[in-house]
Order: sequence, then C-alpha cells, then structure tokens
Amino acid sequence: MKTMNEKVTMVTGAAAGIGLVSAEAFAKAGATVVLVDINEPKEQAEKLVSEGYKAVAYRCDVSDTRAVKEMIDWIVATYGRLDAALNNAGIQTPQRPMAEITDEEFDRTVAVDLKGVWNCMRYEIIQMLKQGGGAIVNTSSQGGVTGFPGQAAYIACKHAVIGLTRTAAIDYSAKGIRINAVCPGVIRTPMAEELIRRNPDLEKELVRDIPAGRLGKPEEIANAVLWLCSPQASFVDGHALLVDGAFSIH
Repeated sequence: MKTMNEKVTMVTGAAAGIGLVSAEAFAKAGATVVLVDINEPKEQAEKLVSEGYKAVAYRCDVSDTRAVKEMIDWIVATYGRLDAALNNAGIQTPQRPMAEITDEEFDRTVAVDLKGVWNCMRYEIIQMLKQGGGAIVNTSSQGGVTGFPGQAAYIACKHAVIGLTRTAAIDYSAKGIRINAVCPGVIRTPMAEELIRRNPDLEKELVRDIPAGRLGKPEEIANAVLWLCSPQASFVDGHALLVDGAFSIH
C-alpha cells in the first residue's frame, strides 16, 4: 500500500539495522526518503534509487545542533517540506555496571541518544508548524520502560526519549503534529549481533525471557514506524509502542 505516497520523509541512523529497513519501508510506501547517518549511507540510497524508489543520502552527526538545522534546511530547500521523520540514530555504552561507566562514555551516549533526538525534533517541529502538520517517531526501546544490566546510560536515555515524546505530543497535537515513540525489543540488528558475538550465550538468555520465543526482525519495527507515520494512525499521539514479543509484560 502506498500509504506515504508523495510524502517527504527522513530517517536518522539509516546506514543499517532498523533505520535502513525503515527507510526502505518508507520508500516502498511511496515516499521520498532522506537516509541520514554519521557515515553517509550513499550506497544504501543508491540501491533504493536503482530499484525505482526515491531516496537520497545525507551525512549528519545528530549530536551537532547546527548540523541538524542545516540538514532540515537542506531537506526543505530541496523538497519543499518534511512530512514524516524517524529519529533513530543511537549508540550503546560498553556493557558494565553504572559506576564503571566513564564521564566521556556517559556524555557521548546522552549526546547521541537523547540530545540527538532533541535536536532533530526541534527543527522537524519548526518546519512542520510552518507547513501545517506532520508525523514524528522517536526510537526508544523496551529498555525505555524496563531496565537492563550494564547499560545505565543507554537505558536512561531511552526512558528520557519517551518522556520527551509524550510532552512534545501534548505541546503540538492541536497543531497537527503527531509525535510517537517505538520501543523495539531485542531485534536482530548489527548492534545486537555484535553483542551476541562477544557473548555467545547471550542470544539463548535473551530468547528465554521473550514469550514469543525469538528475536525480533528489523522489518517488524519498520512496519510499526510506517503505521505510526501513516494516515491510518491519525488519532495515535504521544504513544510509546512496544514491539518486543511480550518481553516487557512477561
């Protein structure tokens, strides 16, 4: 279904994993999609174009406020508007107890995982107010409503993203801007694969606690994001949508 036909969309953290698959979903739903990553996802965008979709790559460090403003300005100058955005860029701290996380690791995690979302939302909202509406989805995590050992800085940011999402939704709902969060469970992404590579028993331990009995697929998150940005979710606002195989209620 071309639920995003003729819409202009952007996805941060689009070089791989959930971000890339979500960008592909937007493109296949008819949107023009700007793939954003600190490592410019040029090959990924070119692949979509070669398949007949509308896509372009853009390099941006979302922790850099000025760079984010310049990116949104470029999107609007190039395409005239911005209808939907997935603020998905994120990093993880090394897995160890909270007191062992360094100031530098904490500050960098907050800069990307929280301030990066803040930066993107600010300029997305400014543009969407000018054009009369839009839809924003922020990537939180199942860890945004629970805890996870050894990931204090990351989990703190994911909780904060939900609070930011809910508050901004209240601020802008009446102005036609819907703002939601998606909360993925353990998804088979390059980031998860790296954690599993370092700890071969981790996958078995994770699956044991997921009632669905498996890890999630990036496509399952992309489908949720696409729905939240689509007209089908027109009265869904300020929601943190868990897509985690029932982990968080187990």
